[in-house]
Amino acid sequence: MATNHSSDESGTVSRTSSKTSISTSVSSTSGQPSLTVLASSRVVLDNRLTAATIVISLDSGKITSIHHSIIPAFHFPPGTPYVDHSPHIILPGLVDAHVHLNEPGRTEWEGFWTGTQAAAFGGVTTVVDMPLNAIPPTTTVNGLEEKIRAAEGQCWVDVGFYGGIVPGNDKELKPLVQRGVRGFKGFLIDSGVDEFPAVSSTDIAKAMMELADEPTTLMFHAEMIPPISDSVGDDVQHSSPPLAPIGPLNEYNTFLASRPPSFETYAISEILSLAHLAPQLPLHIVHLSALEAIPLLRDARAAGIKITAETCFHYLSLAAETIRNGDTRHKCCPPIRKQTNQDSLWAELLREDDSVIQTIVSDHSPCTPDLKLLPAGIPGAVVPSSAPSDTGDFFAAWGGVSSVGLGISILWTEGQKRGLTPADLVRWCCTNTARQIGLGHRKGELRVGFDGDVVVFDDMATFVVEPSSMLFRNTCSPYQGKVLRGVVRETWLRGRRIHSREGGFDAKVGPVGELLLERRK
Repeated sequence: MATNHSSDESGTVSRTSSKTSISTSVSSTSGQPSLTVLASSRVVLDNRLTAATIVISLDSGKITSIHHSIIPAFHFPPGTPYVDHSPHIILPGLVDAHVHLNEPGRTEWEGFWTGTQAAAFGGVTTVVDMPLNAIPPTTTVNGLEEKIRAAEGQCWVDVGFYGGIVPGNDKELKPLVQRGVRGFKGFLIDSGVDEFPAVSSTDIAKAMMELADEPTTLMFHAEMIPPISDSVGDDVQHSSPPLAPIGPLNEYNTFLASRPPSFETYAISEILSLAHLAPQLPLHIVHLSALEAIPLLRDARAAGIKITAETCFHYLSLAAETIRNGDTRHKCCPPIRKQTNQDSLWAELLREDDSVIQTIVSDHSPCTPDLKLLPAGIPGAVVPSSAPSDTGDFFAAWGGVSSVGLGISILWTEGQKRGLTPADLVRWCCTNTARQIGLGHRKGELRVGFDGDVVVFDDMATFVVEPSSMLFRNTCSPYQGKVLRGVVRETWLRGRRIHSREGGFDAKVGPVGELLLERRK
């Protein structure tokens, strides 16, 4: 049990004169405590579990010291907030580097307030918002400024922004770097929204040359329709002859066959063929799903190309064989593939040597439930009195899985049968994601001088995913009804507790998330 230490009714921490105390913890200007102290018998430090005590300055929000043992409360001055969270695990705050918050423009799908609350519920203390699905998209500085204005005062966790690459915006890219975007993303296939068109090889070449010497990362939704295919994708939203799907449109196997692994391998090959134009520019493949792409990426890395990949919680926990007909909550692009594919993604992640998959993210891509076209009887369905003819149609439904804030529990649940350790979780969801977005100097690890972003994780507790545990705006998710292991008990942002499982959000603290607009170095 977590223990709050106090010596009197005011809640001050006890202290004995015979013990060496740790220096002043009261702000000279406000009279309020200026330190928070969190301890546990299990803390992830330097890729291992150990007992530790973490001291965070409330003035700077930074970790000021770490003691590799549990320092009793009486070592700290009176008034110092102190909690021993043993036996729960203390982790650094998660960094979800792939989230669609959709504000402004599509706030009925998601927004900064609800999206960041959902993140905080699940121990995510930093999210990076994708450049599309908001209107306008983040493809110009003006578009970024609109998004910044929309976000101000609404964020419960820290929020960064990606810029987008679309045809003709190559001269906007350097100004966006200067304004503080964390990287850039482009689609090699129709994105599903008109305001964010796909890029050609020529567009990619222009972007690479423009960004060749900039401190940024160029990321790709890597799907392309190969020159020959029996059944091709729906251009994300629709299908049309003569390259039509083969089979009933409400059957998941029909949809899966329409976006085969060759879509991913063809797109990645195209990206790699252009990498020589900017040999120092880090490249990144978002939401990798196909195991067939792994050898391509491994060979490229061996040849010196600076490329990494991420995968998503849904590719590591859901499998095509278990998706019933019409359950479009599972539709995403690239698609959720078969169990053998999932097993191969896990095998790559757990390699003892360098894995091409460096990070795991949510790719939280929500919409209003009606756009999922779910049949009656499936949780989240919104069925009008006269059901549309395309109910349950995987090709007409919006593609995207909602899961922000559930990821740590999804991963821990699936990982129990695969030997997952807390250090693995931190590496994939904290340290490497922070480095990917240029924040490895302040996020993703529990280190002196880093932000005091902390998660208290109960690795033994379980819960059923239901609307009360899905805090995103529209509670329509394939995880509803599933039992997950691992509960985030508390989430701390820069030394302040912003959410607890028992008490909810702290209204006195409020939405204190910062917009992460520092220029990458």
